[in-house]
Amino acid sequence: MYRGYLPVYKILIPRHGSMASLANREKIVATWLRSKGFRRTGLGAELFSPRIVNECRTGGDFIRLVMDSVTERQDAHRWAFHDGDNVLHFRRIKKDIPNALFVHIIRDGRDIALSLKKMAGFAPLPWDRSETNSLVATALYWEWMVRRGREAAKVFPADYIEIRYEDLVTNPHETLGKLGSFIDHDLDYDRIQNSTGGTLSKTNSSFREEGKEKINPLGRWRERLSPENIAALEGAVGACLEENGYQLSLPAPERRISLRSSWMRLMYPAFLGTKLWLKLNTPVGRLANVSALELTEDPCKMPSGC
Repeated sequence: MYRGYLPVYKILIPRHGSMASLANREKIVATWLRSKGFRRTGLGAELFSPRIVNECRTGGDFIRLVMDSVTERQDAHRWAFHDGDNVLHFRRIKKDIPNALFVHIIRDGRDIALSLKKMAGFAPLPWDRSETNSLVATALYWEWMVRRGREAAKVFPADYIEIRYEDLVTNPHETLGKLGSFIDHDLDYDRIQNSTGGTLSKTNSSFREEGKEKINPLGRWRERLSPENIAALEGAVGACLEENGYQLSLPAPERRISLRSSWMRLMYPAFLGTKLWLKLNTPVGRLANVSALELTEDPCKMPSGC
């Protein structure tokens, strides 16, 4: 059980550069040891730091070293590394970790748009900050991410599986059985229900302040989105929703496809793709924001030292 944040490909490598360089590895270690993600591993800096510097040459090496160390400390035998942004880096992950298996969990884009907007998880462009336009922009981000992730099925079909979030909630036994067969692991639903860790014991829902008894994660958009916003969302990403097995609530004539949303459909995928390329391939990556890592002071200067 590791509830830490390990954004190797999203933040650490873009910020400090390729791990093939010793100087870059030292910078990555210095940042990582100050992060909340490291503190949650329960590992000692004095033993962990030299291993990263001496043994890691890729982001995959870093991920394996961290997760193998956490796994060994808990006397476990396997690990799963969760980060929604993995769908953007599946080729690099597969190159760095050849035996990696990809579990792509897809959720209704209308619920995703509602949730991400509430938690400010995606920032639309400045001129798309109105309620409707921001929801459409967020839904287009969802579509872009889903399509990027599904590319892995074409490249590594034997090592990729898609699971719908809604199926996990409504039909957990069968869905976990399918997933368990894919990863060759017994995912016993009743045993999982009795777990005292993870989000089974403490929800990470963006609506958790309303109380656990009021949190219904399925179809929340039906109750909380206005008819106008539903029409705009289904007009913008309706094709992707249907491709992933989600029924649209409105007939085609009632879905609102304005000139604005048509322009957004063309612009946002290009914008997001260009932004990602610049971050990974140019000095723009040095501007990667490390605030999400929740850094502390240098651990070697703290009372406990390294």
